[in-house]
Amino acid sequence: MEFQNRLKATQHAIIQQQADACIITTAVNQFYLFGFIFDGYAYILPDGEPLLFVKRPEKIENGITIRKPEQIPDFLRERGLPLPKKVLVEADKITLNNALRLQSALENPQFLNASGMMREIRSVKSEIELNEMRKSAKIQADVYNLIPLLYKKGMTDVLFQAAVEYEMRKRGSLGIFRAFGDNMDIFMGSVLAGDNAQEPSAYDFSMGGAGISPYLPIGASGVSLEDGMTIMFDMSGNYTPYQSDMTRTFAIGEVDKKAYDAHQVSIEMNAWVAENAKPGTSCADIYHYSLETAKKYNLEACFMGTKQQAKFVGHGIGLEINEPPVMTPRSKEILQPNMAFAYEPKFVLPRIGAVGIENTFVVNEKGVEKITICEERMIVLG
Repeated sequence: MEFQNRLKATQHAIIQQQADACIITTAVNQFYLFGFIFDGYAYILPDGEPLLFVKRPEKIENGITIRKPEQIPDFLRERGLPLPKKVLVEADKITLNNALRLQSALENPQFLNASGMMREIRSVKSEIELNEMRKSAKIQADVYNLIPLLYKKGMTDVLFQAAVEYEMRKRGSLGIFRAFGDNMDIFMGSVLAGDNAQEPSAYDFSMGGAGISPYLPIGASGVSLEDGMTIMFDMSGNYTPYQSDMTRTFAIGEVDKKAYDAHQVSIEMNAWVAENAKPGTSCADIYHYSLETAKKYNLEACFMGTKQQAKFVGHGIGLEINEPPVMTPRSKEILQPNMAFAYEPKFVLPRIGAVGIENTFVVNEKGVEKITICEERMIVLG
């Protein structure tokens, strides 16, 4: 029934777009609709069962084995189905070469973009999906509770992150950090210590970091952990296909009081969201509240970065770490029941590091439920 409901929602969207078919090729949407991933094309009509044209693996149940997209029209004709005139494809993800080849094989129908449509459908979760997220959040909290025990004086940020990742994998982390968009490659999450938190990145995350190589310019950089700096863990709760997102910050030895003060502002902002967010809340309003609060405490200059400041303060989450809705100043999205989102107001203090927390919330009929239950104060390491 779960997958039938997802298929029906997709078919309803196809009808609304006045399209003849939708072709799904991405792993995340294949998993969402069918519960497995394959190399090929899911050909979804406005009604009836989808046709799965499969290149790999062979012998998927109800799959039609093909070697190339040029074989699809013959199978459609054999089943008495006309070639489509208007087709939805995941234009934000499919390569130009594959799109042109597929379009030519189908005798040049008009192509429309299905990416936004599928992300909107996925933004409202079922109770089954939300329970998977709660499960991920519980294990994520269990691992975060171990972080103070894993610290050793003289560590680098990379070795500290690796120690935490080891505990994550032992507890079932899938090891993949699925994200939507370009330049979003990252392994299991981000760890930022000291002034590395100021380093801007080409990646569309809330924080940057130099990384350990220009080939992957994000996150931990190999810096030695020293007294007076903070270290921020923003790792994925990817213990099921449905992720949770949580950030916690730790102090290395004695840290300046202004770090604790800014960190407490982030906790206050999270408490405000927990108390005030509900169905109908504007995502733009949450962003503007966050910015005004940063200004109130004279923290605007370091809010969401210094050299490069992120222009969002929260985002939806599910199969991908960055789903709708997004909390930006111009967002027109509003919270709906059964949406899930991460809220992450953070501050970067020069010569100290990043501070702040992030929690994942589920929207219910009356308000929100915080599912990342873990100590929020800044714990001193060592």
